[in-house]
Amino acid sequence: MPDEAGNNGASVAAPRRAVPLARVRNIGIMAHIDAGKTTLTERILYYTGVTPFVGEVHEGTATMDWMIQERERGISITSAATVCPWREHRIHLIDTPGHVDFTAEVERSLRVLDGAVAVFCGMHGVQPQSEKVWRQARRHGIPVIAFVNKMDRPGASLHNVVQSIQAKLHPTPLPIQFPLGDASGFRGVVDLVTMRAVLFDGHHGMSEEPIPAEVEIDAEVGRALLVECLAEIDDVIMDRFLNGTEPTPEELRHALRGGTLRGDVVPVLCGSALHNMGVRLLLDSVLDYLPSPVDRDTVPGIEPVSGRHVCRRVDDDEAFSAVAFKIAGCRRSGRLAYVRIYSGTARPGMVVRNARTGADERLQGVLQVHADQAAERLGAFSGDIAAVTGLSEETRTGDTLCAPDAPIALAPVSFPEPVVSMAVEACAAEDRERLHEALRQIAYEDPTFRVRTDCGTGQTLIAGMGELHLDIVRDRLERDFGVRILVGCPRVNYRETVLRPAAAQMTFVRQTGMVRQYAAISLDVVPLSPGQGFSVSIEAPEERLPSVFVNAVEAGVREAAANGVDGDRPLTDCHVRVSDGAYDAGDSTDLAFRTAAALALRDAVRKGGVTVLEPILAVEVTSPREHMGEVIGDLSSRRGRITEVDTAAMGAARINAHVPLAELFGYATALRSLTRGRADVVAEPSHYEPVPAESTK
Repeated sequence: MPDEAGNNGASVAAPRRAVPLARVRNIGIMAHIDAGKTTLTERILYYTGVTPFVGEVHEGTATMDWMIQERERGISITSAATVCPWREHRIHLIDTPGHVDFTAEVERSLRVLDGAVAVFCGMHGVQPQSEKVWRQARRHGIPVIAFVNKMDRPGASLHNVVQSIQAKLHPTPLPIQFPLGDASGFRGVVDLVTMRAVLFDGHHGMSEEPIPAEVEIDAEVGRALLVECLAEIDDVIMDRFLNGTEPTPEELRHALRGGTLRGDVVPVLCGSALHNMGVRLLLDSVLDYLPSPVDRDTVPGIEPVSGRHVCRRVDDDEAFSAVAFKIAGCRRSGRLAYVRIYSGTARPGMVVRNARTGADERLQGVLQVHADQAAERLGAFSGDIAAVTGLSEETRTGDTLCAPDAPIALAPVSFPEPVVSMAVEACAAEDRERLHEALRQIAYEDPTFRVRTDCGTGQTLIAGMGELHLDIVRDRLERDFGVRILVGCPRVNYRETVLRPAAAQMTFVRQTGMVRQYAAISLDVVPLSPGQGFSVSIEAPEERLPSVFVNAVEAGVREAAANGVDGDRPLTDCHVRVSDGAYDAGDSTDLAFRTAAALALRDAVRKGGVTVLEPILAVEVTSPREHMGEVIGDLSSRRGRITEVDTAAMGAARINAHVPLAELFGYATALRSLTRGRADVVAEPSHYEPVPAESTK
């Protein structure tokens, strides 16, 4: 792997960039589980010279799947970062998980990337998690190119996948290749940009030849469609089109790049990662069509104290700013903070400020990460993805690190709330402290993992995104931390919402010895539409509620909402408006206002009435058509609502439904039994709904 040259220190030259910023790419590989992301990444590492061998997922030798749990299960659990060279460029690459339980890994990776490669299975096209990661990428404004994998499998069809992308994801997919041969006869592609055939042979065999006569007409049709689509978004191609002249490959690439960066088109390539077909052409397309950090130009943020909007130029000489998008432990280097540097340069020993906490900290080291390995660097530059050591435990996922004399807060990372929980306890009394320390460490690294103590039973409850998520945590506790544990059955995280608008006024007065505490709060609570979450607004006048107590009031409201009226189920889908207050200059304290606000909210919610909400999952089952009736009947028996049935889904039936999470524990095993192991299921959190009276737990 190439590294930066230079020295660090006051008396020697600063580290210098080895690759110009315009030749840097920060990309992620994203897809549905088992579409071939990690297999593709392993080939990229091999062809770029980062690894001397090709790692295989099914053999447990994949470089990027370094956790023992990943190698045993054959799936990616964490996002793994690396850097590789290609055509005098530097590609920072993140391989993301495909399972819905680990969607937080995708979210925090996409937050700091400039582009992405979406991998689709040539047989199944757009699958549920394909849609999820596509929406995540679009939400972050990330340009995407598509790679249709497994073209050497029976039933693979580039045409069907392109139609699936257009119908379900709603972009303008634009094939720039089409396959030569199908299934076991797949041997190459026709490049519609250069109008040449590219044939693959083994690990390194790749040759360019004229287009075979039997596909010349198909090539001309595909090229005409490519030119016609690009003419709608590029003036040069439009001029060529109207004059009846052929655009050059360079003109087509320029138009494709512009359309991709704007989101007008999605270039579509195809190949077979497992058999080393099309990987090098994909790497060329990453450089040709996906953005470099300079395409961003400036990064918007907020000045932490004043709240005014500020920007940073993407430049090594600008004031330092970076986002810590992942916190992880490393056996060799201790605690690592993965950072995307947007401006300035990071050097060992430099002081940075955490924009959220306001604390200044000193970087001990700057590292280049390759999966679970890390190598010391003399510096990291704007546009780089690297890791730093030396930060305190106050640094959290999504925090902005910046120059103390030029503070800026960049957009944080947001994560979904966990939906499944279970009880854990140490097998031996002497392991209790170790268990709590291990859980604290896991929660520190994983923003979708929660630990709390049940008020009624005193049990330690852990919560995550699904059964697999919690099973991985259980496995890590025993293997990585050496803690023997007992676990309870997974249970659903129910919530509550208020039924009707209600208001309450609460006066808190307490005399403790010679100290008197006083605070009064008036507030009202109103229900919101499903999916709106919980929000608070402080609208009391300054003379009734001084600004010095506003944070305490909001904290009290949010704490009460998190615990729920009965200390069990958090409130959601409602808004609280604090309309009035009263204070005493000598006796009012933060604690008094915090307590008054919490009591007022509980009183208002009880007046308005509550209903219990349960998490609903969006479920997609892919099943042979002969089992479709049994699958639909079983979903209905689980209180599922069928939303769509597609009987023309690439040779199988697809059944989409909304099903309560409480009815889905063990469903994958039941489905295998029902369909003789021939059906697959994917589920992801969708929304919350009231629990029917007959199903109230």
